[in-house]
Amino acid sequence: MEREHNLVPEDKLWKRFLYRIIYRADTKLGKLFDIILLSLILISTAIIMMESVAQLDKRFHKTFIILEWVISIFFTIEYWLRISVVKNKKHYIFSFFGIIDFLALVPFYLSFFFPVTKYFLIFRMLRMLRIFRIFNLLDFMNDGYLIVRALKNSSRKIYIFLLFLIIFSVIVGSLMFMVEGGRPGFETIPQSIYWAVVTVTTVGYGDVSPITPMGKFFAVILMLAGYSIIAVPTGIVTAEMRNKRQNLEKICDQCGNEDIDDDARYCKQCGKKLA
Repeated sequence: MEREHNLVPEDKLWKRFLYRIIYRADTKLGKLFDIILLSLILISTAIIMMESVAQLDKRFHKTFIILEWVISIFFTIEYWLRISVVKNKKHYIFSFFGIIDFLALVPFYLSFFFPVTKYFLIFRMLRMLRIFRIFNLLDFMNDGYLIVRALKNSSRKIYIFLLFLIIFSVIVGSLMFMVEGGRPGFETIPQSIYWAVVTVTTVGYGDVSPITPMGKFFAVILMLAGYSIIAVPTGIVTAEMRNKRQNLEKICDQCGNEDIDDDARYCKQCGKKLA
């Protein structure tokens, strides 16, 4: 979130006025601006979806084009205003929301040269994350940060698990290639690996299935193993989230630091001994 220290000098009253409208939601104009912004995001997303329907696009093509131009121009002006009213422009441009705002514009201008890229405008939906700030739902955003931190801290375990899963799928796929003897769906090892991945993840498209008794036996083993394999990353992330939530309950009485490790006896910021 943008901070007050990003405000421009006092003499730039119009910039301060715009800053309060664009970045804050504690005034009527600020909340109205954000609601209009969210409404345009929803309209833009609906237009992209309807354009992919041939009948609707043929009937309302000109209307869709006009609305896309109007909304994209609005977003372009809004993006440049966000940059112009903050003192630390680099901070906004490379911030999470700054990058999302930029990505929401790029596909529209790229579509002049590569028409298919206009469907990437669906990324504008990411701007809906501002709804947490607009309607004072920051607690939900904090829960989102908790999930992200848990995923980041458990990433090494997940990488190891994925490596094991890849090795397991390659071995099983190769065995199925030998067992099925090049039958439909198992003509090559890569195709057999595809079947193994679809089966072990319990997706089960059904486009490929073994025919031989031995192949069906391997399939049963793989399907049963799939349930336990899928549970592994879920357990890893859940355990990390539980640890993180427990850590959040540990707060240093002296400096208010909330980033306390499980085995910490002293605060990493002020050095005070923890209870």
